[in-house]
Amino acid sequence: MPRHKTYTKASLVEAAMHEFWRNGYEATSMDDLVRASGVSRHGIYSDVGGKRELFLAGFETYKETIVSPALNAIAIEGSGLAGIRRYFEIQIALAESGGLPGPGCLVANAMTETAPHDNDVAAEVQAHNELLTASFLQAITRHAPSLPKSERIAISSFLTMVAQGLWSMSRTIEKASTLRAQASTLISILEERLSQ
Repeated sequence: MPRHKTYTKASLVEAAMHEFWRNGYEATSMDDLVRASGVSRHGIYSDVGGKRELFLAGFETYKETIVSPALNAIAIEGSGLAGIRRYFEIQIALAESGGLPGPGCLVANAMTETAPHDNDVAAEVQAHNELLTASFLQAITRHAPSLPKSERIAISSFLTMVAQGLWSMSRTIEKASTLRAQASTLISILEERLSQ
């Protein structure tokens, strides 16, 4: 009689996502994934296909559980800069609750480790950054609709770059107050620029 599964594909992908997020793609072995998920190698290969496929599947879970709640703060109608401030606070609070220094951002980590050598990972990173930039652009447009569109786009792209840098820095910073101070400085600069 065949044994019943004691896991779901979703739980496997989520466990693997956290393992990749903490340790990176290259440093995570199949043995690590088996240990973290409680799923045998055979189960991983039959349900997902292997390490690389599991890594790619993790991006969807990351978007749903980590990225979307923060982006929803920006999407609130009329949020403007308050939405951008909330986005940074949500992410900083998440890093703080997990303990600092932390794993940073799965996408930012993949951007420097895996994306330069893997087109599928590069596409995931690009899609994430485009979504983040578009969300920032919505907020900037709500706050300063008369600002030329090219400038709003430039500021939004800059915010995406700053956000990725901030999450990368969270891998070496011990206090959330340091991250909050940087985010506060960014918002102050934006307020000054957008009030001109």
